[in-house]
Amino acid sequence: MIQFEEKKGFICDMDGVIYHGNKILPGVAEFIDWLHREKKEFLFLTNNSGSTPKELQQKLARMGLDVPEKHFYTSALATAAFLKEQAPGCSVYAIGEAGLLNALYDAGITMNDVNPDYVVMGEGKAYSLDTLTKATNLVMKGAKLIGANSDLSGPIENGIAPACRALVAPIEMATGTQAYFCGKPNPLMMRTGLRLLNCHSSEAVMVGDRMDTDIISGMESGMSTILVLSGVSNRDTLRTYAYRPTMVLDGVGDIVKQAQLQKKAAPAKA
Repeated sequence: MIQFEEKKGFICDMDGVIYHGNKILPGVAEFIDWLHREKKEFLFLTNNSGSTPKELQQKLARMGLDVPEKHFYTSALATAAFLKEQAPGCSVYAIGEAGLLNALYDAGITMNDVNPDYVVMGEGKAYSLDTLTKATNLVMKGAKLIGANSDLSGPIENGIAPACRALVAPIEMATGTQAYFCGKPNPLMMRTGLRLLNCHSSEAVMVGDRMDTDIISGMESGMSTILVLSGVSNRDTLRTYAYRPTMVLDGVGDIVKQAQLQKKAAPAKA
């Protein structure tokens, strides 16, 4: 059980937790209202590299949710931060959308399709046999292979879509090279999230719909964890993993209900 009154910060995944595609999930508005009302620090930490924080803020606004841009952190930003730390001023051949490209530019990283230091892969419609072939040959020539995240798939309105790990896999198989992934469950991204929240791990909760990225990253960072069943996981999913979340809930709206029940019960315990 998580004592929500004692927790200062919440790190939440987005796809499958806040929305599916362009459809807001039940209980999300109540959850965000509760975060504001209880003065909880919160961060939407998404492995989706395609959108910028501003675009994510505007996407939620179109769904009727007012969440300032400062509350978003993406695997694209984590990837750019990693490369800036590892090789300042490096060049990359990047396959991805505006979120990834803007993050790389903002970190002082340049584009290079001739002899880049890195091949960087994110999700995006620019992915094609031509770009895949280009990336494969650049890796064969010595470019290091980076993936924005290790998600195999992501939930959309009508099912799932292949995500970054699935898109990187052909390059790994063709070259015999293993990619390094910067998004969840990489602890570098989780530590950044906690720092942005100004929270110790024991004061924070990780909320997500995936055991292999959200729950394991929260658990290994020392956070309480909540698996919500509004995305790709169901109760049968739990049986395939040797670790468990702290709580399993149907959706984020249940966090509010649990917190309210705890608050009502608190005087009786006293």
